[in-house]
Amino acid sequence: MKKGWKIFCQLLILVLIYQIGNWTVHFTHLKIPGNVMGLMILLVLLWLKIIKIDQIELVASWLLKHLGFFFIPISVGLMTLGPTLLNKGLLFLFILVISAFIGLVTAGKTTQAVIKKKEKVVDYHDHVI
Repeated sequence: MKKGWKIFCQLLILVLIYQIGNWTVHFTHLKIPGNVMGLMILLVLLWLKIIKIDQIELVASWLLKHLGFFFIPISVGLMTLGPTLLNKGLLFLFILVISAFIGLVTAGKTTQAVIKKKEKVVDYHDHVI
């Protein structure tokens, strides 16, 4: 029961941040999706250590584990766009390839930076007398 309560509380934190992102976009009339604003808010909260990773880690790892499942509605929705895909399919494909490339490069560079930073920290601790 304790684990179930912990998952519920962590999910509540993520849903609350998601809703704050939606409200922020709604009231400020920003031209970005509310869920993206919620992710930016979560990033800032984690960066400022207002929220610690262990406060959302259990539910976040579960959500990531089942991430593919959340793409099913998008795939079904694309099936209704047959005529649009026929007319603009190459443009969509171009956009998808470019955005995937940007995402991969960004993830790779970020991972390399984190690894280098960890290596410096380990190296520093190994040489401290």
